[in-house]
Amino acid sequence: MSSTVNKTAHAFDKVRLDALLNRRFFYAPAFEIYGGVAGLYDYGPPGSSLQANLIAEWRKHFIIEEHMLELDTTIMTPAPVFETSGHVARFADWMVKDTKTGDVLRADHLVKNVLEARLAGDKEARGLAAAPVTDDKKKKKKGAKAAAVQLSDEVVKEYETILAQLDNFSGPELGELCRKHKLTNPDTGNEVGEPQQFNLMFLSSIGPTGQHPGYLRPETAQGHFLNFSRLLEFNNGKVPFASAQIGRSFRNEISPRAGLLRVREFTMAEIEHYVDPEDKRHERFHEVRDVVLVLLDRHVQEAGSSTTSRLTVGEAVEKGVIANETLGYFIARIYLFLLKIGINPERLRFRQHMGNEMAHYATDCWDAEIHNATGWTECVGCADRAAYDLSVHSAKTGHPLVVRQALKEPILTEKEVSEWNKKNLGKTFKQDAALIQSLVESMDEPELLRIKGELAQGAAIIKSEDGREFQLTPDVLTVERKTLKQSIREYTPNVIEPSFGLGRILYTLLEHSFWSREQDVERGVLSLPPLVAPTKVLIVPLSARDEFNPLVQEVSSKLRKAGVFSRVDDSNTSIGKRYARNDELGTPFGVTLDFASVQNRTMTLRERDTMDQRIGSIDDVIATVTELVFGNIDWAEACTRLPAYDGVQAID
Repeated sequence: MSSTVNKTAHAFDKVRLDALLNRRFFYAPAFEIYGGVAGLYDYGPPGSSLQANLIAEWRKHFIIEEHMLELDTTIMTPAPVFETSGHVARFADWMVKDTKTGDVLRADHLVKNVLEARLAGDKEARGLAAAPVTDDKKKKKKGAKAAAVQLSDEVVKEYETILAQLDNFSGPELGELCRKHKLTNPDTGNEVGEPQQFNLMFLSSIGPTGQHPGYLRPETAQGHFLNFSRLLEFNNGKVPFASAQIGRSFRNEISPRAGLLRVREFTMAEIEHYVDPEDKRHERFHEVRDVVLVLLDRHVQEAGSSTTSRLTVGEAVEKGVIANETLGYFIARIYLFLLKIGINPERLRFRQHMGNEMAHYATDCWDAEIHNATGWTECVGCADRAAYDLSVHSAKTGHPLVVRQALKEPILTEKEVSEWNKKNLGKTFKQDAALIQSLVESMDEPELLRIKGELAQGAAIIKSEDGREFQLTPDVLTVERKTLKQSIREYTPNVIEPSFGLGRILYTLLEHSFWSREQDVERGVLSLPPLVAPTKVLIVPLSARDEFNPLVQEVSSKLRKAGVFSRVDDSNTSIGKRYARNDELGTPFGVTLDFASVQNRTMTLRERDTMDQRIGSIDDVIATVTELVFGNIDWAEACTRLPAYDGVQAID
């Protein structure tokens, strides 16, 4: 049988993929028999297994290979934590309401969907080749006056510029775009109101009285930061180091309409890598410096373009496109992980956040965006959070979230130092003594020199923030120049944060893996890599006769002991149909037990994509398929070990 495969014989059909995923229960709307709730999904057996395999590989690729410290922190979080972190004030999206129905839409999504639909209509009117229209794109066109309407070149350019800069627009600017371009609700054709901010966190309460408000976490990150001191101690006080966590997060999305790409409850995998702010080099950067990335930087977007560039990670860091080695290192590691699990590298890019879209805690951020039927979707964010989180939590609680580093060589510095006569200070200023002391202690060198000069003349005047004046005399305060010896350096580390949305990665992987057989468009296949495929090997007995049972049990047991997850399909349908069903589940290999197996202890091995079949002894086939599953050999190597199956051996 030919080993060549044409995976592009049929155009990608999202409707077919969605039907397959629903029929085979990869995932389905939660509470479906009650009518469902938008943005909530349950994973079925293959979806759960696929997600578990993605998580297992993520843990190997990051936690194990990078020696990270794993955490599991609580989902329910007291309100003061998110008030301090800035999420209560700023973790929000802009929404608009349909002026007649009251339906709520995300403002940036409305602008994107309507303008893209108009541009598609312009292409049709000009007779240009357009991408196949999926159900999602049909929805975007509905009510958007998108069908075959030619736009002027100036309008086309303006729309393209808006889309390139979309993530950089503020709420009021989105409202102005809706008015200027007459953007209406695509579902109804009605006008929309002015954008309003909507906080995405789910509010709850802790305890029976309701007096302790809390939130379901929108990210796992704060659990890392609040445990920083313990993590640092566990790591023997050494920096750099990283903590990692996989867990549920919750975001009250305004209008979740894109399946797993926009949900209200999801699994995240997050890393917080703590680094010296004065040294953001990475000791393993040399291992990834030659990895080539497709980059879309902020300057290109702000100029109204979506043109990408191809740079090695080393070049990007050297040119300042990526801010530092540690950020570049993790971007490269993200890229390698996504390729390893089966994401198409031709549909993967890294986009830098523009100024207005940057999260309140970030100084630089790059998104790994994966292309799918709805466009480019952020699936991983990699942000330099600087010292924001540790600093604000330390200031709020008074708990120092800092690194104390012993210096090899002490640093000697001369500086002006305030010396207090505490007895006279308290007697003279009573309840204001502490305020006065804090005002002086917070002064910089020039201010202290001014105070020193005034004290030499007899008295110095200082002012509090509320405008009160205090006169200090030499019997209360003196300022002297001293040589100080610093043996310990104390600093707040910066944080580099890769953050993975596993549901989005899972869906885009399914889309990238889906195709139909050239000879039959109805025969869908998921070409999932063995590394993450839900089932690795399908065991197919030719007959349901009792004489096959010992062999089925033997093969199943040997695969299980080898650590290979397998399933038995002993249904009474044909072997071809049984394999076709499991091609839909992404099962990469199948072994068939026939009458020759009973007599000769032989077994055939089938590869999913090519449908190529090989034959050998049961033990040889099990050894070969085990090495295939664990990536030790590829199919070409397997073919050198096992002869081709021509169908003759199966005849009794």
